[in-house]
This record gives sequence, structure tokens and C-alpha cells, in this order.
Amino acid sequence: MKEKIDIRSDTVTKPTEQMRQAMAAAAVGDDVYGDDPTIQELESLGADLMGKEAAVFVPSGTFGNQLALFTWCQRGTEVILGEECHILQHEAGAASIIAGVQTRPIAAPTGVLHPDRIRERLRKRDLHEPATSLICLENAHSLGRAVPLAAMDEVRALADAWGLPVHLDGARIFNAGLALEVDVKTIAARVDSVMFCLSKGLCAPVGSLLAGPKDFAAQARMKRKILGGAMRQAGVLAAAGLIALKEQTKTLCQDHERAKKLAQGLAAIPGIRINPQEIDINLVFFSFLPAKEPRVAAWIQAFFAQQDILINPPSEGVFRFVTHYWIGDRELERILEVSRTAFLGGTSRHHEL
Repeated sequence: MKEKIDIRSDTVTKPTEQMRQAMAAAAVGDDVYGDDPTIQELESLGADLMGKEAAVFVPSGTFGNQLALFTWCQRGTEVILGEECHILQHEAGAASIIAGVQTRPIAAPTGVLHPDRIRERLRKRDLHEPATSLICLENAHSLGRAVPLAAMDEVRALADAWGLPVHLDGARIFNAGLALEVDVKTIAARVDSVMFCLSKGLCAPVGSLLAGPKDFAAQARMKRKILGGAMRQAGVLAAAGLIALKEQTKTLCQDHERAKKLAQGLAAIPGIRINPQEIDINLVFFSFLPAKEPRVAAWIQAFFAQQDILINPPSEGVFRFVTHYWIGDRELERILEVSRTAFLGGTSRHHEL
């Protein structure tokens, strides 16, 4: 069967052959008893890369973020975060269910939470108001931007003044580090805890890590158990995670380069609105106004599928194409070739409706 080109997300990256061999040969124990050596190695490496005292292996990025909220926050308190961030938009309202907290968002389409906007929302508990218990940041932001360190520093200073912890959704922190030209440890130093994914663009089939202070990690490990996230011979998964951190992080620069080439090619297609200069990482967002019409959007998605290219439907005419390890130069040329036909055809179809 012909292999499809999949640009829906960088979560679709299948394991490399090196990973498959490592998984098959992995030394394992029982992680609930704390004696899986491969899990221990992965957690130690993850903590070291982030400059944190300890790390906990979790099944997914959503699990890691929600575990952080569950660990940091008392029930009935309030978490400040960006309105467009993953925790608020794409984690199924879990914060209210698991941690029992109220989320208080701030408009931050580029991932920058301005201190003045945060200050307006900070609260101490009284008869009518919940207390703020946590501030959450995201870097790289899920809308594709790398957040400047100076912006993170401003949030850090405000959080320190109020005695609040800061959690970072660092699902794509290695992409952010590459875009900002800094070590990921430099980004993580500005927060108290950080979650980062092994399965977004790094080819590991499963897993993320939640890193922070030793006491925090110990509490998180207990609450991971409560959530059903304590695993047994999980070293089979950790073996792939080790390769993700040691080897696959080195390939992200190629994903970024191809994302910029993709953006430049899309910019040349009539009707597409995109600024290639705003492509920071491997996420390519662009608007095509005719696709606001549902039938046009469905036609474009179906046309790509007929050409063996998988894309997500647009949101209000905005598409997202994602480059990753399995999108090489040949695949990139094919995506642009099909795009030229699909979007010109979409324009024609819009005029017919």
C-alpha cells in the first residue's frame, strides 16, 4: 500500500528503525516498584536536559500538563494562562475535572502574556474570589511562535512577587530552543515545572516528561498513580524516548527549514495569505478565505486525500500544515504541487457556490 504524506501534525511521526530495535531490546523492570532501569535513565536525562532536579514519565502531553496543575494547585483556586494555549483549548476541560481549578485566560495569540494583563487577573482569596495558584506559559506556542525569553522573564518576576509557581507547557520546547537559538535549559530555567513531549516530531511512539523540583516530582508521581498513569514494564517505551532526546532533537532544524520553504511556496499561490517571516518552528498556519465556506473546505481536504496527502480541516479558513521527520524534500515538493491545484480549484469552487 502506498505510504501517505501526513501533515496533520508532528504527532504522526512513526518510530525510526533504531527506536524499534531499542524497544525490542530494552532492559525493563516494574516502574511502580521503581526498578525499571530504562525509565530511570530517561527520567534522569530529561531532568538534566531541563536543568531540573527530577522528572516523571507520563503517557502524554495532556497528562503531563494536567498532572502539573493537579500537583501545584489546591482545588477551588484559579490558574492564569493564555486564551489560545493548548491547556485551555485542546485538553477537554480537564483542569476543572482533575485539579478542580478555574482557568482565567488572557488573550495571547503569540504566546506572550503581558504582565499588565496578568496583574489585572491576580487575586487573593476572599469571600467572593478564588486565589490565583499558578501561571501557565507555553513555549513554543501551539499557534507556532517561539516566545521571547524577555517575555518569560517578565512573567517570572511578577510570579515571584506574588509567590506563585509557573508551569511551562513545553510540548515543543526543543523547537522553541532552536528558534530562539538557546539551550532548552535556558528556557526551562524561567519556570518551576515543565512538560515536554517525546512524541511530537521526535518519533517516540508514546510519552512525555514532567520535570521540576524533587518534592514536586515526588508529589506528581503519587498523583500520577491516582490518575492511572503508573506503568509497569514501561522501559519499552522509554527506550524510544531516550533516542528521541539523544538523536531526534538534532533533526528538528531540517523540519524548520522545510517549514519555511513550504511557507514561501504557499505564499506564491493566489488567494493564500501567509507571512513566511512569521514561521518560527515547524507549524505553518495560513488563511484561505474561500475555505470559510464549509463545502469549499471539505472539497479541498478531500482533494488532498485523493492525492494521498492527509491534512486537517481549516478553522474559519485557516489551515495548518506541519513538517516533521518523515517529510523530506520530495514530500515537500509534492505538497506544494498539490496545493497549487487544490487552492486554485478551491477558488473556482467558491465562485460556483
